[in-house]
Amino acid sequence: MHDNVFDRYHASESLLHRLDPRVKVLVTVSFILSNALIPDGTWLSFAFCWLLILLANQQARLGLGFTFKRSFVALPFALAAITVIFSIPGRTLAEWHIISLILVPTDAGLLRFLSILVRSWLSIQMAILLVATTQFPDLIHAFEHLRVPRILTTIIAFLYRYLFVLTDEVFRLLRAREARSAGLPGQKRGGSLLWRARVTGNMAGQLFLRSYERSDRIYNAMLSRGYSGNLRTLHPHIMRRRDWLVLIVMLGSLLLIQLTGWIR
Repeated sequence: MHDNVFDRYHASESLLHRLDPRVKVLVTVSFILSNALIPDGTWLSFAFCWLLILLANQQARLGLGFTFKRSFVALPFALAAITVIFSIPGRTLAEWHIISLILVPTDAGLLRFLSILVRSWLSIQMAILLVATTQFPDLIHAFEHLRVPRILTTIIAFLYRYLFVLTDEVFRLLRAREARSAGLPGQKRGGSLLWRARVTGNMAGQLFLRSYERSDRIYNAMLSRGYSGNLRTLHPHIMRRRDWLVLIVMLGSLLLIQLTGWIR
């Protein structure tokens, strides 16, 4: 199993790692919602949010720049909001003529766009921190304790678990393709572009058939072992005084950040 392909958990003995996963999920969701509710342009509140993330990184022994370096991967998706620069009324900053199109950026639109970028950047960092300090099975059980619909948690759990199986199947198909594509003497190894496209299509079909057949075998094996739709664990989660204290402190900090943003 290539368990390092998708798993981003970093083992450690920090307080953040030992916290009940329900606390970490609640704090992460509350943090993201708090970011969404902070008014545009309240940079001091955003700075306080980032300070919380930096402190959490340090406490988890991940380093101050752990989430910072990894968060920029998802930022290009936030560029989808670039149209707000030209769609929100405000003071005109410029006027650009592109063929028959006139683009008029405004100060209010630019402020909204920058605020969206900062919100997305902070929320991504918090999500990265959650995944880095919580094992995936613990996350699933935390969702179940928090009354997330069981069918949803089951689908997520099986999707994550069998991504590794599909990855192994893909690697085996790639090795088989390499073993069969040596080519003739004097020819370019691997064949033409059309040949590569045909082989890739065949590989996709083979992967689908193997996945379908394996899913049927896995389902029958699970039924024979008494699977009834519940995901069981050997480590039941119990909320301790430490967990309640951290939850109250973090929610209180987010409330203070909200007050900082709304009271000017």
